[in-house]
Amino acid sequence: MNVTLHVIGSNSKCIFRDAYGNAHALLIRCDPSDTLEKRRDVTRGCEGGSVAKKYLRVPELMLGFDTETTGLDVASERAISYGFCAYHYGKLVWSEQFFVIPDRPIAAGAQKVHGLSVEDLEAKRSSDTVLSVKGGLVRAVDILRRYQQRGAFIVGANVVRFDLEMLRRSYESVFAKSLADDSLDLSLLQIIDVVEHDLVIEPSREHRPRRGLSTLCSHYHVDLGGHDALSDARASVEVFMEQVIRNNAGQMPLDLVAGEPVIVSTRERL
Repeated sequence: MNVTLHVIGSNSKCIFRDAYGNAHALLIRCDPSDTLEKRRDVTRGCEGGSVAKKYLRVPELMLGFDTETTGLDVASERAISYGFCAYHYGKLVWSEQFFVIPDRPIAAGAQKVHGLSVEDLEAKRSSDTVLSVKGGLVRAVDILRRYQQRGAFIVGANVVRFDLEMLRRSYESVFAKSLADDSLDLSLLQIIDVVEHDLVIEPSREHRPRRGLSTLCSHYHVDLGGHDALSDARASVEVFMEQVIRNNAGQMPLDLVAGEPVIVSTRERL
């Protein structure tokens, strides 16, 4: 099937749209031995839940999304920064980054990667938006919900398995309810994961043994994000656009960049 789909949940039939707006139906076979919790996981529980293709065009509206976190365990760690950037017809029209004071320690390994301590986060209050865990979750969910309603594709690197899954689990932990209860059904998000897309472009792990965002940035000649949430969100979108160019034999289709970008109100932040 000529689309990319990420299935979240246990529905046996999913209706979704591809990058061209065409509707498709996909029957998903779920393992009956799975527990409910496993099936609620963003990335596990159903066989055949990922159908991938080479994208030949860039969606009209994309939202890059990335987080930096207290650690790698999606079940127990927290995001300490969120980065979002919106691209309309391939042009950046809006971006936002905000920070979060976590309710747990930042692991030494994570701090070594992104360079942020709790003291660093506290010091950002004078120059950046710094929120509580609850405030950060509410803001992130609001942005995702609004862009979902506008038909945007969410673009990131390992965004399903990591960023969205940690968001889902954190939300349930903090608010004792699901994202769907607050009108964000992750199963309806249109998602492009640049790591998975690259596996479709070059399936051989011999030729491309590593697929992290830094490696992809180097391969596609995109400026490195440097483990900063906003910069990594931007890098993910730009990697995807370079992947599309590669899929078109190095040529940028004229209809890919046609039209004028919509300048979005910074007051609305969308």
